[in-house]
Amino acid sequence: MGGDRRLETLGEGRILPLLWRFAWPALITMTLNMLYNVVDRVYIGHGCGADAITGLTMSFPVMMVMGAFGPLIGVGSGTVISISLGEKDFKTAERALGQCVAMKLLLGVTVAPALVLLLNPLLRLMVGDGVTPEAFHYARTYLATVVPFHFLAHLAFGLSACMRAEGSPVSAMRCMVVGAVSNIVLDPLLIFERIDVWHIHLRGFGMGVVGAAWATNAAMALACGAALLHYARGRSVVKLHWRNVRIYRGLAPRVLAIGISPFLMQFAGSTVNFSLNRAFSTWSATPAEGTVQIAAFGILHTVAMLFFMPAMGVQQGFGPIIGYNWGAKNFGRVLKSIELSVALTTIGVSLACAMQLGFARGLAWCIADAPGVTDAGAFAIRIGNCMVWCIGLNVAATTYYQSIGKPRPAIILSLMRQVLVLLPCVWILPRLFPAHAVLAIWLAMPISDFIAFVASIFPMAHERRALLAKIAGTAA
Repeated sequence: MGGDRRLETLGEGRILPLLWRFAWPALITMTLNMLYNVVDRVYIGHGCGADAITGLTMSFPVMMVMGAFGPLIGVGSGTVISISLGEKDFKTAERALGQCVAMKLLLGVTVAPALVLLLNPLLRLMVGDGVTPEAFHYARTYLATVVPFHFLAHLAFGLSACMRAEGSPVSAMRCMVVGAVSNIVLDPLLIFERIDVWHIHLRGFGMGVVGAAWATNAAMALACGAALLHYARGRSVVKLHWRNVRIYRGLAPRVLAIGISPFLMQFAGSTVNFSLNRAFSTWSATPAEGTVQIAAFGILHTVAMLFFMPAMGVQQGFGPIIGYNWGAKNFGRVLKSIELSVALTTIGVSLACAMQLGFARGLAWCIADAPGVTDAGAFAIRIGNCMVWCIGLNVAATTYYQSIGKPRPAIILSLMRQVLVLLPCVWILPRLFPAHAVLAIWLAMPISDFIAFVASIFPMAHERRALLAKIAGTAA
């Protein structure tokens, strides 16, 4: 499909088929992105023991800090590209793409080295002496190997976001397929000493947690290469010219202002992960119990990501549609898109909630099979995710505001669930109920989900009225 035709479809095509065309590659892309960590956790959870899965869970906050810079640049660049294409401003779109690459490279030489230097104090601040020494060692080893190379993943994911913004979701998906498949293949080869598959016996490298880290590094490099190859072939609507690979004084603030919402959302996720690890290590009776509870949180986090992917795929699909039509002032299509977004996302998270509650123990076993950890993980899934059925409106609202270039309400709504409610609950509830402190920590999650849902109702009702007024004004 030619570039002009792709843009015409964004403005005129039927929304549901258009959503499907954007959403299924985005869903597969996000799932494959997530598989980098999930595959590591599954292999380590079944082959390296409770200490290893706890160490990997301890690495979440640091990896999420690194990951937060991805949407800061990628989402902002993609939104600017979508709106610029809607306005037929191809020069700005190309500059946004080049600047995306420049920012990703800058990230690799600044943030990553700083995090490596701070690993020991960060991990010690997170858990103190509340976990076993083995778990601490595994966390330190994994992070020291992965963090220096994480900019490759940023570059791959950022370019994929730009591909989706120009109407090339399948190309974006292909890049993630390359990385995820490579990770799935390399993980067992590098982690285990012996691999038995269908009566075929292979000899692995037996590197354990370090092997998982190097498998991830290699996979990220391959995904990055695939993304750059897409632009090198010259088939993209928005061209990548190396003369545009620089920071633009007038464009960078706009990109960062739009991307600040998902950045803060993911940074908040890192803060929440950090706080939950700290809370479990603080309120558990022994380091052994703290290790189990943190491992259970790792299982909950993994399962939640898996079941949350369809809802996020819908949002990724709607983003370019809403952004383009907002730029083209097709407010009727914007309104229809957001209404469908809320409905489909709510259906998705409701089904996810039902399946997690019904199959909690089996899901926990799939992630980790270690003494005491599987049962603790099943309990965590049932309690922590029992209210996710109500978060669809909050997620759709955040995507809407991001897509039309209004970062402030997107920031407030995204932080409502993860920071403004959850963090106070994590630290206040155990003190109110010290006899059941660990249970109180788990209950903080459903409480925050429900309050975020209520807080999203009023701004979205206002936006609906505003869009109706714009539609009436256009018709007049």
